[in-house]
Amino acid sequence: MNIHEYQGKEILRKYGVKVPNGYVAYTVDEAVEAAEKLGTSVTVVKAQIHAGGRGKAGGVKVAKNLDEVRTYANEILGKTLVTHQTGPEGKEVKRLLIEEGCDIQKEYYVGVVLERATSRVVLMASEEGGTEIEEVAAETPEKIFKEVIDPVVGLLPYQARRLAFNINIPDELNSKAVKFMMGLYQAFVEKDCSIAEINPLVTTGDGEVLALDAKLNFDDNALYRQKDVTEYRDLDEEDEKEIEASKFDLSYVALDGNIGCMVNGAGLAMSTMDIIKHTGGEPANFLDVGGGATAEKVTEAFKIILSDKNVKGIFVNIFGGIMKCDVIAEGVVAATKEVGLDLPLVVRLEGTNVDLGKKILNDSGLNIIPADSMADGAEKIVSLVKGA
Repeated sequence: MNIHEYQGKEILRKYGVKVPNGYVAYTVDEAVEAAEKLGTSVTVVKAQIHAGGRGKAGGVKVAKNLDEVRTYANEILGKTLVTHQTGPEGKEVKRLLIEEGCDIQKEYYVGVVLERATSRVVLMASEEGGTEIEEVAAETPEKIFKEVIDPVVGLLPYQARRLAFNINIPDELNSKAVKFMMGLYQAFVEKDCSIAEINPLVTTGDGEVLALDAKLNFDDNALYRQKDVTEYRDLDEEDEKEIEASKFDLSYVALDGNIGCMVNGAGLAMSTMDIIKHTGGEPANFLDVGGGATAEKVTEAFKIILSDKNVKGIFVNIFGGIMKCDVIAEGVVAATKEVGLDLPLVVRLEGTNVDLGKKILNDSGLNIIPADSMADGAEKIVSLVKGA
């Protein structure tokens, strides 16, 4: 789950991480009022969307007076920002962060991530702040420093101090940088983050270490114990089909193709999309119904797939382990009848109760095309969609 920059800063502030003062604004008048409350000579007007690269897309402006705040707020609110993370369709700006300006001396990057290679949380930093960390990794990897954190003892002060030294934080600000990193790590762990990224972290002319930007993502599987984080969810920033899927505990991600996929298990779902691509088709979605799907879940999954107007056919690919093939078959038949499906439907079943599942499909009298294998199913659905 993603949240907005201003929400991330609210969380970080509770952990002693210094952030600039600011207010969220939903209208131009609210933006001007926020700037008046701040009372600073320089005010930053920042678009709030769930995507990076806002500055390059014209979503961050520096205002020298209230008239400029009004002009920039009017210019950004309602604008569709297109960045490298939004895709070509972009995202509409519906809220702003009005923030005090600061005397930036130097920009740095600091992030906390889970590193798969070590299966540990890693604190990483670079003195090349303000640019994409991927670019730094590709062009000057020697400028990225890491501290692998022992989960038993957590981030130790000497590790944060060493990292601050390695990225050339001024000696007089080293202690503040250590406090900043310790607070960032604590927030990452206690709030079940999947990433906590500060880009840039800045040192200022008045001797502060500040998070000028903040990106916090959260582990969806831990949201049940993070009620305060869940309240930050902005449904306007999410795909309607993904929101609907989450209501039924379905894992759904919309894609650009025209073949709807319904699969149980994330690995099988990825393989299914791969083989559709390999066969010359384009998957319209990733949809994992999970190991405990019911007929109701399958019906809702069909509805979600069909809500995508680009879908021209559906491939159901189920391996029955915990999930029994007969239950899936009953769900497929019920869903097909309920939604009045008139698109090509190919179903491949394998595993527990597979014979019973196939019998249910065969006896349904519906136009359901069986497949003997995943490859056979992919070839059939791609051929049917292209033929249509």
